[in-house]
Amino acid sequence: MPIDHLRTFVTPEMNFATRTIKAGAPVRPLTYGKRALPDFPIVSTAGTFDIYDYVSRNRVAGLLVMKDDEVLLEHYDLGIDAGTRWLSMSMAKSFSTTLVGAAIQDGYIQSVDDPLTRYLPEFSGTAYEGVSVRTLMQMTSGLRWSDDQTDANSERRKMLALQVGQEPGAVMRYMAERPRAATPGTQWTYSTGDTHVVGALVKAATGKWLSDYLSEKIWSKLGMEQDGAWWLEAPGGLEVAGSGMFATLRDYARFGRFILDDGVIDGERVLPEGWVREAGAARQINGRRVDYGYMWWIVPTPDGTLDDGAFVARGIFGQMLYINPKQRVICVVLSARSKPTTLNAPILDNDFFNAVVKALA
Repeated sequence: MPIDHLRTFVTPEMNFATRTIKAGAPVRPLTYGKRALPDFPIVSTAGTFDIYDYVSRNRVAGLLVMKDDEVLLEHYDLGIDAGTRWLSMSMAKSFSTTLVGAAIQDGYIQSVDDPLTRYLPEFSGTAYEGVSVRTLMQMTSGLRWSDDQTDANSERRKMLALQVGQEPGAVMRYMAERPRAATPGTQWTYSTGDTHVVGALVKAATGKWLSDYLSEKIWSKLGMEQDGAWWLEAPGGLEVAGSGMFATLRDYARFGRFILDDGVIDGERVLPEGWVREAGAARQINGRRVDYGYMWWIVPTPDGTLDDGAFVARGIFGQMLYINPKQRVICVVLSARSKPTTLNAPILDNDFFNAVVKALA
């Protein structure tokens, strides 16, 4: 597929205004292992496949696998290469909540149990009254919301229309108007709207744009190969915290390494101790397990257990950053699939991740 057909994924400024996530110097080359990723079977719902099936059937544009800090596989397809910055889609959500952790470590936010209105007083008297920083990041705010991209009447589609309109503050005003559907902390509802509020929280607490704070705390310190970029709600406005980051395959992997290293860079703790474990943990909500942490998806092992503590940042059309702390495996997948949800993928991604881990054990 020619790259011209993939412009949405590779051209940050195509649809919206952007803000730069500045990299630092010098670049830190990744370490490439002497061994290659071995051949292995991928057992998924439709049968048993190999990695070539996974790449071709799932329209994978970029794939990188690391084990113990060594790259074992780096593959490009669909016309992209190592210098191409690719759209994160909702992987950006996991970056946004990571910045909440950095803000707590820096003292800008006191605790995940703080009421949201301490930092965003404009939400006093709205359905966000009584919502904590923790429940916001867990997507248990209780606000009525549908994130269905295919439903023209969903809140997600209305939010997208406001984003297209590029009017500063329009999305936040829309969020302040949302009614409550459940008591905070009692119902999980996937909400890109809640993530936009996470971005506003970080900006209010730190006084810094998400892009600038990400650059200051993480991006400029990891030896990234390129500046990143982030879509804005409007020129000069908030970043679209739930979507719209752009970075190279290798730089996504470097961020994954930072998470795998428990939020420490060159001996400096950027995230609170234990933050990564908490952010990537499943929850019990009203007696039901929810495989979702602080906007990271939990990846159970094939038998349904959580022994590896693995989790993944996930975006529509097949964008994923998988992290397995126990086995020290990182996988980055960048795709241009025909369907938004990864649940419609011909070969399920969690099955691929678990197969990689088994092959490298």
